[in-house]
Amino acid sequence: MAQEEQNNRKEKSELHPRNKHRSRYNFKQLISTSKELKRFVFKNEHNDDSIDFADQNAVKALNRALLKYFYNISQWDIPQDFLCPPIPGRADYIHYVADLLGSSAKGKVPKGNKLNVLDIGVGANCIYPIIGHQEYGWNFVGSEIDPLSVDSAKRIIEANKELQGKIEIRQQSSKMGIFRGIVGAKERFDAVVCNPPFHASLKEAEQGTRQKWRNLGGTEKEVKHVLNFGGNKAELWCPGGERAFVEQMIVQSAQIKNQVLWFTSLVSKSANLKSIYSALVKADAFEVRTVQMSQGQKISRFVAWTFQDDEAQAEWSKGWK
Repeated sequence: MAQEEQNNRKEKSELHPRNKHRSRYNFKQLISTSKELKRFVFKNEHNDDSIDFADQNAVKALNRALLKYFYNISQWDIPQDFLCPPIPGRADYIHYVADLLGSSAKGKVPKGNKLNVLDIGVGANCIYPIIGHQEYGWNFVGSEIDPLSVDSAKRIIEANKELQGKIEIRQQSSKMGIFRGIVGAKERFDAVVCNPPFHASLKEAEQGTRQKWRNLGGTEKEVKHVLNFGGNKAELWCPGGERAFVEQMIVQSAQIKNQVLWFTSLVSKSANLKSIYSALVKADAFEVRTVQMSQGQKISRFVAWTFQDDEAQAEWSKGWK
């Protein structure tokens, strides 16, 4: 095997085994599905096809092509200056959540429309419901506090027949509410997913965006342009940042503990885990798991917790058959 092939294979080998993005991007394949991507593709210094990942339009075109080729999503767009999600990493989260649900059903990963998943902070891109439904057939409810993101997510659903009637977007009207005002008194969800706001303030979010864009090779003019984002502020920061959000999520999860099988949330900063674990002890969670994920050199994780004991989990999973 050629050294380049070995490196290419190793590069994505840590992604989940069911992740469709374990191979490097095949731009010829993607362009055959989505012609608009072609104008953004060029040969890099290694003579490989690539795009400028500091160019928002190029990344958006790549995402459209990936969603069309791998997930049969014909129409997808987000408002200008909303940051595009890295689809391979988003898919990894969904696949590991599927394994988590399977652990409550004797290891069998559940599929089909009998499962309902809640996405806290679905965002303008609606990416987790798209992947979750197209890969596993699950139904989704996506909650969102930002009205621009709500409108964008709804437009994506309305533009794709595969998603209509399968994903519902609900506006969260309370800044302090996570489950309150979203989860009905008699509703049940098999899982909750969440990519919480990372930063503790708008200033911190702007600094993080600046650094990210410089790392991607963006010019100072591009950096200033990206900082003028609109509706995605709520996705990037909240008072107290990630730790405060997840801790509040834990407190509120105890109030609906019999309505959800597994609660999960991404945790970007490992330094926040100790405090999060303490909050879960206070909430009297029956079981807590930390699931490690890797995308190249980046290490990520999500924390999962349930209030259901083993017997209750087994009984719950019977409803999936």
